[in-house]
Amino acid sequence: VMKLNPQQAPLYGDSVITVQLTEEDKVEDDVVFYLVFTGSTVQHCTSTRKINPGSLETISPGHDCCETVKVALCASREGHPVLVVAEESFQFVQDEAYDAAQFLATCAGNQQALNFTRFLDRSRPPAADVDFLDEKVALAFRHLKLPAEWNVLGTEQSLTENIPRETLMHFAVRLGLLRLTWFLLQQPGGRGALSIHNNEGATPVSLALERGYQKLHQLLTEEGARAPDSWSTLSHTVHSGDYSVKHHRGLDVYLLTAEA
Repeated sequence: VMKLNPQQAPLYGDSVITVQLTEEDKVEDDVVFYLVFTGSTVQHCTSTRKINPGSLETISPGHDCCETVKVALCASREGHPVLVVAEESFQFVQDEAYDAAQFLATCAGNQQALNFTRFLDRSRPPAADVDFLDEKVALAFRHLKLPAEWNVLGTEQSLTENIPRETLMHFAVRLGLLRLTWFLLQQPGGRGALSIHNNEGATPVSLALERGYQKLHQLLTEEGARAPDSWSTLSHTVHSGDYSVKHHRGLDVYLLTAEA
């Protein structure tokens, strides 16, 4: 038996999982451990990193639906067949950050909803919470399967007219969400949103200045601005057909995902 901690992860993945090994599975130096997650339509294989003889660490994969999957701990050693050492179940869940990303994606052009986000802003969360929120919501947004016609300004054509309005970019900047702002900048309509005035005449750029968010202001105005440091900039994904391989540089863990 192995113990996974935690035993569940958000759908968008990228959280750290610790694997506790039993006495008899304590790691010999030439044994390499993998975790294989088998879902109903996709399968993931992750490499692991040894923390000490009794425990390993890996990164949870991003999954395609909320469900309980089977996780097998596999051990391989040169010249020997791969062994399944232990099995456990694991749950992929939709958390608040995922709900928030979905809500924001759906309300891109909805003025009532965006005004609600302004109302939220008046009860400013403390900085550490903002950082946590920013990280999680940006990760979740990256994982959403946004429709092809999705646009930061909403999908209505009338929105291209120059009428004063709130945008998702105003929301992200007002709260100081660096990583979400960066993500939105890369999406259709992201750059266009920077010059849109809201009813008070503020653009996302003027909001960043007014609030003293220097890093954010640089991100919006500098030519060669780089992605802000985050968990997601530590990972690099390559897609090929039904497969994708992701390298998480932070823990030096590889994740292979394949359609079953």
